[in-house]
Amino acid sequence: MTHPSTQTETIVLGGGCFWCTEAVFDRVRGVVDVESGYSNGQALNPSYEQVCTGRTGHAEVVKVVFDPEEISLHEILEIFFVVHDPTTLNRQGNDVGTQYRSGIYYTSDEQKRMADEVIREISDSKTYRAPVVTEVQPLANYSTAEAYHQDYFLNNPNQGYCAFVVGPKVEKFQKTFAKYLKS
Repeated sequence: MTHPSTQTETIVLGGGCFWCTEAVFDRVRGVVDVESGYSNGQALNPSYEQVCTGRTGHAEVVKVVFDPEEISLHEILEIFFVVHDPTTLNRQGNDVGTQYRSGIYYTSDEQKRMADEVIREISDSKTYRAPVVTEVQPLANYSTAEAYHQDYFLNNPNQGYCAFVVGPKVEKFQKTFAKYLKS
């Protein structure tokens, strides 16, 4: 059995609805905590209703805390780019608006460098037919989402959106990245 290191790293990722992104990263080996929230908008501590208007400028995000001795930032970002579509501006599937934009919100120069590197690798590989539109910005105005958004898929697996949107994303992750599943 491995013991988590005392050093963790945190990255904030926007990949559409935070229920989907949180549900995936909750299952990743080496991820210590995942928290749904809002970031990179103008308002301080906006509500879900305010963010949904698209007028606060915030993205729905997840704060991913991970043990870099178990999983690297590069691997976290590889998962991130497979479980959402980084080529659609301000939308994921039927979720449309700036709050659903693809984004990597970094807290260090090393995180920015790694984000840029992974985007370059994806672009060079021609994985997607369209260009990657993921924004890479310093983390700003982060706030935790309301309590009922935390662990939403875990607590509401049969809710319509969870059954038809979140569930298939989780299944795709589990099939594509079986080696990263928590045991």
